[in-house]
Amino acid sequence: MTRNRLIDILSGVGRGTKGLLQGYGETFKAIFTKPITVQYPEEKRTPPPRSRAHIILTRSPDGDERCVACYLCSAACPVSCISMQAATRDDGRRYASWFRINFARCIYCGLCEEACPTLAIQLTPAYEFATDATLKLVAEKEDLLVDHGGKDNEYDFYRHAGVEEKFPREEHEGEAPPVNYKSNLP
Repeated sequence: MTRNRLIDILSGVGRGTKGLLQGYGETFKAIFTKPITVQYPEEKRTPPPRSRAHIILTRSPDGDERCVACYLCSAACPVSCISMQAATRDDGRRYASWFRINFARCIYCGLCEEACPTLAIQLTPAYEFATDATLKLVAEKEDLLVDHGGKDNEYDFYRHAGVEEKFPREEHEGEAPPVNYKSNLP
């Protein structure tokens, strides 16, 4: 064996021994620390503000439901726990005639919240909704719909999207005039 090879082997053994002793040292320190126990029903921990738990359906500032039944949340859900049916009101606006989430299957990943273009579906930090009956974990639209805008109370999808049923063409804020496509031709 060459001298460099022997030095490499010994330095590897030294690093391994050092790592092993550091691990044992952390375990030894943990033996003498007092455990922190939270007595759950009496003492409740406050979850972080961005934690993802119970799902809600929010409303626009004018009180309308934000959900337009675009099915993006249902398509983004990896466990297929969201289902809905689209309908159209007399004024042409789409809405979900029924909306259902099976919380027994939900993994609270937040993909449905990320996929929603209208900010209708949002996850809240509320985590206490366990039950022993599986059917009680299926939530309908009436159970999920709240009277506020959730994390962003001022956002109105139709104001930003410029849909004609609420704001006639060229009358909503920030809309550019129509482009003459013939000016783009060579």
